[in-house]
Amino acid sequence: MTGKPEVLFVCVHNAGRSQMAAALLAHHADGAVDVRSAGSAPADSINPAVQEAMAEIGLDLSREVPKKLTTDAVEAADVVITMGCGDACPVFPGKRYLDWQLEDPAGKGVEDVRPIRDEIDRRVRELLTELLAAEA
Repeated sequence: MTGKPEVLFVCVHNAGRSQMAAALLAHHADGAVDVRSAGSAPADSINPAVQEAMAEIGLDLSREVPKKLTTDAVEAADVVITMGCGDACPVFPGKRYLDWQLEDPAGKGVEDVRPIRDEIDRRVRELLTELLAAEA
């Protein structure tokens, strides 16, 4: 990686897991990492229970919208983290790929989304520590 690392989070609908991960990494990185998220089949809007769970920890997703995964987004990323998007994510040589097996928050209430959010937060913090150590 040269310069500021760029991380792309990908899930199917870009309405839950990848949005939470992107918001958490952007929050914790405080500008030290470029963060994007996308979906292989984006939903129309962010999952309301995800918005509520994130608002509980002070992160507002109300202005976020699901985005379509593009080849350009993958090419620009140093690290691509997939969350259940299967083979929809293009693979490029020289990229670091991680697949985070996480429960899908779709159709769940906020009480069931909280543990998913907390697990994503734990993984995001670990990733950030690795990325910052690599930059040092």
